[in-house]
Amino acid sequence: MAVDGPVVQVRGEAYREVPPELARFAVTATARDRDREATLTRLAERAAAVRVLLDGSGPAVARRETGDLRVWPETRRSGERVVAWHGSVSTTVTVTDFTALGELMLRLADQDQVEVAGPWWELRPDSPAHREARHAAITDALVRAREYAEALGARVTALIELADAGPAERPMFARAAFAPGGGAGGGPPELELDPQPQTVQAAVQARFTISDPVLG
Repeated sequence: MAVDGPVVQVRGEAYREVPPELARFAVTATARDRDREATLTRLAERAAAVRVLLDGSGPAVARRETGDLRVWPETRRSGERVVAWHGSVSTTVTVTDFTALGELMLRLADQDQVEVAGPWWELRPDSPAHREARHAAITDALVRAREYAEALGARVTALIELADAGPAERPMFARAAFAPGGGAGGGPPELELDPQPQTVQAAVQARFTISDPVLG
């Protein structure tokens, strides 16, 4: 497209740190026995115990998804003789109520042969934070274009092109610490979790026409 008059090209950027909206963690139940049927039975029982705890967590759990189910034999180094059977099943849990997160993770970790990993903090895919960052990046581009134009004694007259050039935010891990209250007092342990702010970034490339500059 032919453009009459001078053009200024700028990059607009926005950077925000916002509170997370979701926390995800993984729960893995495992079992091992010399007998395959016994391994499967124990694995099913432990997976059921995990489900019972999650069922009783109420609205704190927004979503749960069963992931990797594995059953495999353990053999001697020489030959194919099976000496034991192993099994594991993993569930990914998404939580929106962070006040219940630490307690829920500890209750799950207290189960027999259950491993808990996480949490990973995230924003919702449709979080308003993404739109707000994009709007801020466009505003930044327009401000920069006007500053360049003013430095030349000109003004911005029209937008020629606007293109998105921003990276997505990166999920972050938690900082976890055990707080006093369990053990010697006889009460359940407490886990204090510090939700980490999520970085939201947006960037745009924009081209504007400007009036004739005053160069003299």
